[in-house]
Amino acid sequence: MSQATPDTLITTTLEMTNREQFRPAFLNNLGPEVQIVRLQAIDVDFYLKLYKGVGWELRWRDRLIMPRHELRAALERALIYVLLVDGQPAGYIELDVQGHDVEVAYFGLFAEYQGHGLGKHLLSYGLEQAWSVPGVQRVWVHTCNLDGPHALSNYEKRGFRVVMRHSEPMPERYKS
Repeated sequence: MSQATPDTLITTTLEMTNREQFRPAFLNNLGPEVQIVRLQAIDVDFYLKLYKGVGWELRWRDRLIMPRHELRAALERALIYVLLVDGQPAGYIELDVQGHDVEVAYFGLFAEYQGHGLGKHLLSYGLEQAWSVPGVQRVWVHTCNLDGPHALSNYEKRGFRVVMRHSEPMPERYKS
């Protein structure tokens, strides 16, 4: 780990309650080497490669300790879009449709692809997909102080507004 784990976990919940709040930031100069594709078939091992590639340094652990059958069930309900650069996974966004709500359950880039605008592009693409779900009335996300330093500002720049902050002692699973 590159930084010491804080003693307190601060979780921020954000939401958009109508599509007009969405402020996309697509990159216009992307070549054919950059694609976003929907994950059609559930491959738990491939998914875990994405999850660890994006989240290991951020201390994402929840999906790693989840029983495999529960993970498969969660993935079968999700809409997962993978960012590919030169055919290689560079990040992903996972949407969980919950009735009239869509949660951005997981989102991020592998470290080597950060800092080039691909994050705001992938988030914009994912939010476009979320608002395309029939009947959606709310898109929401939570982030925390373990996520990347630009996560919260990226969400706010895309149109999310903060609706809640919660602090708690750092759970043990995030300490290692």
